[in-house]
Amino acid sequence: MPSFQPTTDLCDQHLDDASGDFRVLPPVFSDFGQLRRFHGPVVTVACLDDNTSVKAALESPGWVDGAQGRVAQVLVVAGGASLRRALMGGKLGAHAVRNGWAGVVVDGCVRDAAELAQCAVGIRALALVPMPTQRRMAGQTQVPVQIQGVWVRPGDWLYADEDGMVVSARAL
Repeated sequence: MPSFQPTTDLCDQHLDDASGDFRVLPPVFSDFGQLRRFHGPVVTVACLDDNTSVKAALESPGWVDGAQGRVAQVLVVAGGASLRRALMGGKLGAHAVRNGWAGVVVDGCVRDAAELAQCAVGIRALALVPMPTQRRMAGQTQVPVQIQGVWVRPGDWLYADEDGMVVSARAL
């Protein structure tokens, strides 16, 4: 994966951006995957305590072909900040790696911490909880979502590193 500028440098460059095209996610997420740095175009899922749509996304190819070749994507899961059920675990982490995803950001919980730590993909979530989801076939994909009060849209670009996560309307 090509390198990118640190999120601190991106924030310095966009300090005066009042357009809303550059956004910073709050520092409430923890790392659970092997990769601390990841970036790519965003795919969104909105769901609450049901990971049916998350599973479908991560079982699909996690990349797109563009002008600069194959680009790994970032799945952003709007889980309503629920701490009741894990929207991702070790099996889905393995799917993310196998299908070429750059990262997964979950506004909610994950489980299987030891398994996720072995996955060569970026994984950020609010917390760990051992309870699995209920499968009711609920959820929406590729819709604008709010993550901790910040709008994230399909096709935005997400950049994550040790200092945090930023979202941009275009590749930086």
